[in-house]
Amino acid sequence: MQFITTNITKPLEFISCGQFISELPWLHAKRTINNFEIIIGIKQTLYIQQAGVQYEVKPGNVLLLQPDVTHLGYRESEKGLSFYWFHFNFPQDYQFIDSDLMNEKKRCLRNDPDSQSKADEVFIPIFSAPHSIERINILFHQLLHTVQSNYYTNYSTYYLLTSLIIELSEQTITDFNILKNEDGRKANLEKIIEWTRIHALNNLTVAMVADKFNYNKAYLSRYFKKGTGMNLQEYIHLQKIAKAKDLLSRSMLSIKEVSSAVGIPDEKYFMKLFKKYENITPTNFRQAYTKTYMNND
Repeated sequence: MQFITTNITKPLEFISCGQFISELPWLHAKRTINNFEIIIGIKQTLYIQQAGVQYEVKPGNVLLLQPDVTHLGYRESEKGLSFYWFHFNFPQDYQFIDSDLMNEKKRCLRNDPDSQSKADEVFIPIFSAPHSIERINILFHQLLHTVQSNYYTNYSTYYLLTSLIIELSEQTITDFNILKNEDGRKANLEKIIEWTRIHALNNLTVAMVADKFNYNKAYLSRYFKKGTGMNLQEYIHLQKIAKAKDLLSRSMLSIKEVSSAVGIPDEKYFMKLFKKYENITPTNFRQAYTKTYMNND
């Protein structure tokens, strides 16, 4: 697995962004660009090749396209294809690193609090499937809204873009930590976290998680809080709210439909929970970032 790392003491330079939507079968044109581009899969699958490597960008996948490297579609995508895209540059030098070096950097960041507090790098995988893509989607919508709102300074987009890349980098480090974790106890906790995340949109309870992993409910709650700093029920709620924010920002689903989609059948309880964690109602959250830009070529 390959990553790009760069220093972020200066914000990344934003160029452009939008959402691609095709109502017909579509093949990506052959192109060579002079900046970086990140593609985030939303619907259907984008079949794209870079430097001789073929990628299938499915919903939730993130692909980094590199400058001066030809990319092209190698297979036609089905109608309804949709993905987010944004172009940017690094203001400072960058380098490619492999999994071994990434593991060394991860160990340093996670094991040395002083190093972590002063960290000034980001780590971007060439291709990935972030575990909390909803958080990245929300930041993208904030970026898109800001671009279309004509803020008085372009630095608004520079810093929002940098925040998005930091979020991607944080999830990259976390996901890499799960893959490389050598501590059996920590690895087991990571499995519980990941399974809970995947199933959080169901009508999931702490008792169901405890039953899945053969734990006593009370013990699991203590074990989870000791390892993560939050109780398991709160973690389940946060996963539901994150997905709800994603749906509110990029779909026209009603509040009731969003509530149902995240596994909360009681709409009023959902609204109360959302307000508790976000200090804003679902409706007001939706109205905060409404401007967008779409293209189909």
